[in-house]
Amino acid sequence: MTDSDVRSLHERVERKARRLHVLHQARTQCRSGCSSCCVDELTVFEVEADEIRTSYAELLARGTPHAPGACAFLDVANACRIYEHRPYVCRTQGLPLRWIDERDDEAVELRDICPLNENGPPVEMLAEEECWTLGPFEEELATMQSVSHPELTRIPLRTLFK
Repeated sequence: MTDSDVRSLHERVERKARRLHVLHQARTQCRSGCSSCCVDELTVFEVEADEIRTSYAELLARGTPHAPGACAFLDVANACRIYEHRPYVCRTQGLPLRWIDERDDEAVELRDICPLNENGPPVEMLAEEECWTLGPFEEELATMQSVSHPELTRIPLRTLFK
């Protein structure tokens, strides 16, 4: 698995997410400096961590992570220092999300959206294609991970700093 495979996946995610960002631009409050979703608990597969390590070796070796509580990759103005190579999870933040959960042996569709972006039609009323569906891209990342790193462990972004 190569960095270009991860970049290709990110480009496909970006194209699909861009369509949804345009569709929901009236309700979306996400802008540069908005970091409500940028929390320490975010994790990535090793294949995405490898791309960040390669692309931002200098920052990781000599840079200072943001204070605990927020993503380590935020700068003093709460802007992302790795935006061009940000992981998958960061590329879909703020969008209306939908996913299928198994409850009592029954598939149940769940939906969510950032509280800052709740103005507008309730996410439950949106058509399926108006939401980001969780699952397919995560499965693709898991497959990439299994090829190059046998464990499906996830890495907290903060731990990438030396």
